[in-house]
Amino acid sequence: MVRRGSFYMDFLPVVVIIALQFNYLGLLTLFKAATLQGMNNHVFVAYSYAVSTSLIFPITFLNRSCRSRVVPPLSFFIISKTILLGVIGSLSQIMGYAGISYSSPTLSASIANLVPAFTFMLAVIFRKEKIPVKYRSSQAKVLGSIISITGALVLTLYKGPSIIKGRADSHLSLSLKQPISFLRSGDANWAIAGILLTAEYLLISVCFVLQVDILTVFPDEVTLIFYVNVTGTVISTLVALFVGPNASAWKIGLNISLISILCSGTFQKVVGSIVSTWVLRLKGPVYVTSFTPFTVVIAVAMGVMFLGDTLHVGSLVGATIVSIGLYALLWGKAKEEIEEGVGSLESVTTENVPLLQSYGRESYQKRTDGNI
Repeated sequence: MVRRGSFYMDFLPVVVIIALQFNYLGLLTLFKAATLQGMNNHVFVAYSYAVSTSLIFPITFLNRSCRSRVVPPLSFFIISKTILLGVIGSLSQIMGYAGISYSSPTLSASIANLVPAFTFMLAVIFRKEKIPVKYRSSQAKVLGSIISITGALVLTLYKGPSIIKGRADSHLSLSLKQPISFLRSGDANWAIAGILLTAEYLLISVCFVLQVDILTVFPDEVTLIFYVNVTGTVISTLVALFVGPNASAWKIGLNISLISILCSGTFQKVVGSIVSTWVLRLKGPVYVTSFTPFTVVIAVAMGVMFLGDTLHVGSLVGATIVSIGLYALLWGKAKEEIEEGVGSLESVTTENVPLLQSYGRESYQKRTDGNI
């Protein structure tokens, strides 16, 4: 039987993060389909933020009236940090969707493997993550991160002989697995996309660390995401107007563009943001981003199962390496939590118990003297 605490702290976050990776890839593919039909990426970001803000507005007030835990009031300091988080998050979204419009979801999933490294470095710099090298838990976390990133690079860059042949007549332009020769092309658009996506994931790493900093003093995910979305709506709308798409770009019909906007606003910026922020508060930024290399594994699996792509040896080897790295990192994180729990228990034992024992001995001595 699984204890509730173990399920809530260990198993549930893993399931949630992997589900978010599927959600992320599906929405990227949907966005790419909409841009191929002429949707402007800046207008898309503005509309999706507007949808998310309108959805989360009533949820925020319902959450504040129904929550059971005590949350400190919003101070100017917290609001300032939240607005900063919204500005950084919206800029990352603008850069990311611009990069995908120049390339494909595959390149985005590949460059996303930089997120664990970015986040780990930032978390160490800002002292959100401890890396005492003498502990096996820290060694496992560092080694697991390196192995996962290595596996994702192998999966992305090495093809090898085919294991399962895909459909020979499949020429889907939205395939999640592009030919390796395409990744090596000298197309200027591809290079621009790489720069934009790298900048996006660096900003996302900054967001993760900043979110944890805010949640330590204001542990209310829904309210935090509400203010982030309001800020994102303002910033993305101003950028879209400044970039200057014509009036027709803002007209969205009953087509895949509308579906993409509604799904992004609902499942990414509301549901996905709240859930990922909850995991961040529970586990920290390094834990959450350590699953990023798994995105490429999902991309390959979805391509083989649903798009008729060919499964190559490189994909299998890379997926195996990623899995080993994730296991090592999760083991290290679990070991660290056990060590912290033991340290707290030892602190209580060595500091509090002797006082109780001393008090007990004094009481016993007084009773004995009185009887004599």
